Amino acid sequence: AGKSSLMKMMYGSSLPTDGELYVLGLNSRQSLREIKARIGVVPQEDGLDQEFTALENLQIFARFHEIDSRIATQRATELLQLMKLEEYSDRYVNVMSGGMKRRLAIARSMINHPDLIFLDEPTTGLDPQARHWIWEFLGRIKVEMGTLIMTTHYMEEAEKVCDRIAIIDQGKLLALGSPRELILEKIGTEVIEFEAESKDLPYYLQRLKENKLDYQVLGKTVGVHLHKEKNPEQEGRKVLSLISSPLMTMRQPNLNDVFLKLAGHDLREQTK
Repeated sequence: AGKSSLMKMMYGSSLPTDGELYVLGLNSRQSLREIKARIGVVPQEDGLDQEFTALENLQIFARFHEIDSRIATQRATELLQLMKLEEYSDRYVNVMSGGMKRRLAIARSMINHPDLIFLDEPTTGLDPQARHWIWEFLGRIKVEMGTLIMTTHYMEEAEKVCDRIAIIDQGKLLALGSPRELILEKIGTEVIEFEAESKDLPYYLQRLKENKLDYQVLGKTVGVHLHKEKNPEQEGRKVLSLISSPLMTMRQPNLNDVFLKLAGHDLREQTK
């Protein structure tokens, strides 16, 4: 989609080949050193030094920001406590779990009291418990710091954590807004899903079209999008009367519906 490529340009790992990019009001071509001094970064690959302890990783990184060693140790200790890693401060990174390493990477991004933190897919590969812990934590520091910029391919994560979402596909911006705004605008207030055999599908789709109902087909499943705020006459009962399927459900729309509608659902070949 281009999420990580865009993120790397924003935190200075790669430079734009065209156009202008501003971070914290600073031009990334002219003020990259100042930008890097004021931001924190949690890249996809943690980049932690496996041969050092958790505390030493933070202390060494603090040197890059020219933080006094005494202050750096104090700050690192506070961050390890904040991330529930204090008992692992003297343990080497190579014996830590994936969730612990991710928390340590987040702690490292905060060592310089940044004005802005970039997180590139911070929960990829983590178990559900670790993922939910990070969601809760990001919610807390977001209130304190004001702005976090995060990429994710988990729509549930984006809907839960983010206040403002940009959906990108093939390097192009498809939509921008809050989760609720995007869901209401692109999907509606309710989704009715039903399954249909291939031979019956054209008949059902024709009935939906005749009644001016918005829908999306995903394999054998059809999702009918009801926009009750725009059209109060659109009711689930009307859809039920049009469709005869034993496999029918009614649910609240979510951000995954938005993504599938905008970007499509077919698997694509990954190009390098």
